[in-house]
Amino acid sequence: MTTPWGEFSLARFPEDPRDRLRAWDASDAYLLRHLAEEGVPLSGAVVALGDRWGALVTALARFRPTQITDSYLGQEATRANLARAGAAPGAVRLLTTQDPPPERVDVLLVRVPKSLALLEDQLLRLAPAVHTDTVVIGTGMVKEIHTSTLRLFERILGPTRTSLARQKARLIFCTPDPEQARPANPWPHRYDLPEGVGAVSGRPVVNHAGVFCADRLDIGTRFFLTHLPLTRGVRRVVDLGCGNGIVGTAVALANPGADVLFTDESFQAVASAEATYEANGSPGRAEFRVGDGLAGVPDGSVDVVLNNPPFHSHQATSDATSWRMFTGARRALRPGGELYVIGNRHLAYHVKLRRLFGNSELVASDAKFVVLRAVKRA
Repeated sequence: MTTPWGEFSLARFPEDPRDRLRAWDASDAYLLRHLAEEGVPLSGAVVALGDRWGALVTALARFRPTQITDSYLGQEATRANLARAGAAPGAVRLLTTQDPPPERVDVLLVRVPKSLALLEDQLLRLAPAVHTDTVVIGTGMVKEIHTSTLRLFERILGPTRTSLARQKARLIFCTPDPEQARPANPWPHRYDLPEGVGAVSGRPVVNHAGVFCADRLDIGTRFFLTHLPLTRGVRRVVDLGCGNGIVGTAVALANPGADVLFTDESFQAVASAEATYEANGSPGRAEFRVGDGLAGVPDGSVDVVLNNPPFHSHQATSDATSWRMFTGARRALRPGGELYVIGNRHLAYHVKLRRLFGNSELVASDAKFVVLRAVKRA
């Protein structure tokens, strides 16, 4: 990536030489050019919110910025990209969306996320640190910035406008008004599940902003909940890509002797899973881990893995995440251990499972979803 502060070699995490997706796009480059062309002062407290793979803070490392991200993988990519660029240790302060926000922000750079709810939550958390002279600039590809995005900036921070598009990217300019009345932060959101979803019928769910289907139970998870292996004795179970944790909580409620690991690469998701588990009385034994799938889980230590893999990486459609999850599950399962997967029918996960496990059984299906079971033979 060529910037006014030099050229940088950037990669996503985990690095894969077969991955053709870049760790930056035209919106990152557009924002960095604008900062230099307009002479935006960067000597104060610079905060980059939603910097996906660390492109912004790597280019601006000499100004000692703070990055705020919901992604463990994005944070690890940032660390690797900073090291590759030769940045001084500690040059960038790395925070998660669950950490207390900075007390003062002089320049706020916002990489618009896919989730408007996450943007709302984070702008409300950062608003007290913004002052009259704070420079607020958002960036994103044209397809990522909508009227609702601009209204959100305006409702929380102050008057907002957009730039002309360049290379299908656009900037957002917001003029903070600290005297403006701000809405209360509606996150996290709690609701009770409907009847007919097995062990968790009528049970509470807690969702932090940005978690998939944060205001309702999505139909895929509902279908999965009605076909879970819940009564097979004491087991080490993993809710892989746990989201709000309702799947793992259902296992814990039906079998309090189970030892359940909730893991996700989203800090918001793992916080949601822990809150959902606690809201249901903290049944059994549980561990909550933010990380890269099953990395760090010992080989052959797991009895059951439950997985609803994502097939998007930001705006890109990719099977890389599901493949990594399935591969990790096979390694972590003991012989005879089982992987249960739910997915859209068209994704053809059974093909991947047969390649990895040598088998794939259809547990249930409807017009849209399938639940598949694969067993580790050896």
